[in-house]
Amino acid sequence: MRHQIDLLATVTVLGVLEQAYFTLQVIYARRQHKISPPRTMGHPEFERIFRAQVNCSEYFPIFISLLWVAGIFFHQGVAAACGLLYLYTRFRYFQGYAVAAQERLGPLYASAWVLWLLLGLAVAGLLAHFLLPCCSPWMAALVQPLQLLGAW
Repeated sequence: MRHQIDLLATVTVLGVLEQAYFTLQVIYARRQHKISPPRTMGHPEFERIFRAQVNCSEYFPIFISLLWVAGIFFHQGVAAACGLLYLYTRFRYFQGYAVAAQERLGPLYASAWVLWLLLGLAVAGLLAHFLLPCCSPWMAALVQPLQLLGAW
């Protein structure tokens, strides 16, 4: 069982570590600019770092859910590769936003694209799971190339 989810678990732990890193960056920015909690406004650099961390945290549950559903129902390796790409784009997003608000846009669009891809993989995997046992021969012929790739 473990070998069926080891890549997903690894990407999940890496994602949690990335979230911890973002949180630490907010703590460091608070200290640097002398902004005590619960204040969320102050120096523009702090506000950008704080906002980047919050934005990344808001999308994290969506990412984790799609990662696991795509990994279990479509293909673990493909989902894990998408997960690593998502974590990379979110890291670039955070770095860009910390410098200037405009710098976040490219990585933001890239991370959104990866989430849409994970959603597509998850939906395809779930559809195959529920439809393949009772599907017609033409449906099986459509899915055969994906089966050869190891997706199902």
